[in-house]
Amino acid sequence: MQETSTKPYLLRALYEWCTDNGYTPHIAVRVDNQTRVPRQFVRDNEIVLNISFEATSQLQMGNEWIEFSARFSGKSHKIEVPISNVLAIYARENGQGMAFPVESAGGEALDSGADAELAEEAESPAAPVGAAPRAVAAPPAPDAATSKADNADDGPQPDDDGSKGGGRGHLKIVK
Repeated sequence: MQETSTKPYLLRALYEWCTDNGYTPHIAVRVDNQTRVPRQFVRDNEIVLNISFEATSQLQMGNEWIEFSARFSGKSHKIEVPISNVLAIYARENGQGMAFPVESAGGEALDSGADAELAEEAESPAAPVGAAPRAVAAPPAPDAATSKADNADDGPQPDDDGSKGGGRGHLKIVK
């Protein structure tokens, strides 16, 4: 019998740690053809989801899938994320959490404006498969219900370093 991955157990443990401490748990997800999320909120094949009790309904964190219902721009959506596609889980308030190695499964769902360079990046893993998870600190990310798509007319927001990167959060490795 094949050994069960530790990833779903770590995700559930960090979710519980966030909620026990009054933090808002978020997951960063690599979006591919198996992932069921509202595509209009996907940027660079990734989406950040608020998985707090207040933001979700019927949250189930199994060993293979994370499933729940959530509202995006006032409309309810059924969300289904394979555990293998979860890139990180962290607390919105302080960025503490854990990042996981990218597991390439193919079938990337590219944005309509994606070019060959983005496709190459999606195919080359950032960390070897099977590598140990890393602790991370990340800046606060938007709630699913208050995505950047709602504020598209505001134009690009500066990143923490002042560059015009669209105001998108970046994970930072802490050793």
